[in-house]
Amino acid sequence: MLETTISAIRPLDEAAMAAARELHGRLTKPPGSLGLLEDLSVRLAGLAGACPPPVPEPAAVAIFAGDHGVHAQGVSPWPQEVTGQMIGNFLAGGAVVNAFARQAGASVTVVDVGVATPLPVPEASGPTDPSAPRLVTASVRRGTRDLTVTAALTRDEALAAVRTGIRIADELIDAGAGILLTGDMGIGNTTPAAALIAAFTGVDPLDSTGRGTGIDDPTYARKVAVVRAALARHTPDPADPLGVLAAVGGLEHAALAGLILGAAARRTPVLLDGVIAVSAALAAAAFAPDAVAAMVAGHRSAEPGATVALRHLGLDPLIDLGLRLGEGTGALLALPVVTGAVRVLHDVATFDSAGVAEK
Repeated sequence: MLETTISAIRPLDEAAMAAARELHGRLTKPPGSLGLLEDLSVRLAGLAGACPPPVPEPAAVAIFAGDHGVHAQGVSPWPQEVTGQMIGNFLAGGAVVNAFARQAGASVTVVDVGVATPLPVPEASGPTDPSAPRLVTASVRRGTRDLTVTAALTRDEALAAVRTGIRIADELIDAGAGILLTGDMGIGNTTPAAALIAAFTGVDPLDSTGRGTGIDDPTYARKVAVVRAALARHTPDPADPLGVLAAVGGLEHAALAGLILGAAARRTPVLLDGVIAVSAALAAAAFAPDAVAAMVAGHRSAEPGATVALRHLGLDPLIDLGLRLGEGTGALLALPVVTGAVRVLHDVATFDSAGVAEK
């Protein structure tokens, strides 16, 4: 499945991009006046191979959840049980991601790829609401191993998680989604994210590691040391993305890489959330460099590693609000910006059709 998906990923369509640039030049606005939105709409035309590209709707958020053996090293003040508890909150509709998804009209799919604790089962109280968040059980194992002691995953386990992400992308697109949004949940998952970013970009762990849920100085110093020790132990090779994911990644990171690859193979945009998503995006780009064409950076996370990763990918974030929640929240807030960029090509009149004089 992975090889087939990678082989289906192609570069942007240059003819469609040229047509989008030409159309922008005829619309009733000064050339370049929409800034990055014009570049984004041109790129989405190239992804779709059509001008104008399809309006990216409806939107589907995929939240991949997993736990981490490195939690035992004291890198997070939150108990590991919170991962499963938050999944219950997602399914009940009570999390921030649910509030933003309702506002955006986006569906929410929660995928258990490796939660360590038993998940709460919502009680049925009548007919199933098709718009309610749904849970997909696709657990590879109950949490990763401690990456400071051994590889977090075997190659087969990492591959299984990547394949899960590809499958979810296909299912959501087959169900009609016009854009996928990345979400994540996993206590301690910013530690493997920092390790992945350092491994793929070559930066020092001090530059890729942030404070996650707001850790204090001693915990932050320990977290940096943990990332540094893991990289020294495994010396992951960025030319071997599956090996990097297995050595220092998480099951949700691997699944998100698969989701991105699956979206790119289907010529469907994928709107990236925060540091977990962009660390996974680095892996996806290592598997297939042209997959970057499908990626849209929703926001600039407050986590420093996110900026490092976005710079490496050559992506400009659409919004910068100092967010560091995850779940898919930043991507949802950026969604209207993406939709607006495409709507311009569909709905704005040209100078000729509107009878407006050009300069």
